[in-house]
Amino acid sequence: MADITNILSAAYKSNVLNTARSTGKYVAVDPSLYQGSWSGTYANNKSFNVTVSDVSGFRAKVHYQSEGVSKYQDVLIKDNSFRVGDTKFTLTAQGKAQIKNVVTDPASGQTYLDTAYATQSS
Repeated sequence: MADITNILSAAYKSNVLNTARSTGKYVAVDPSLYQGSWSGTYANNKSFNVTVSDVSGFRAKVHYQSEGVSKYQDVLIKDNSFRVGDTKFTLTAQGKAQIKNVVTDPASGQTYLDTAYATQSS
């Protein structure tokens, strides 16, 4: 019985450590590239705002707002992007970002990816 528990324990530790390990390193970012207010409009004419503050190293505080949805989150910036809930922010150029948001249709329950572009105002 001890052999089975040792095998299961070793397999669990190996799996958890491998899946939790990141493939790249987090590196400090230039705060001016991210910090400020970002805004845009989805294809369905719903507007959104992303406010990024307190950028330090690769950490930041983010507030995402869109049509009654408001999310606050501490994020880690990696590969020019970060996630806030179901929304992914990717810096594409200075002052420009791509926003991808997973949306669930309340009538059918199906999900789809809504993509938009944001511009930095300050």
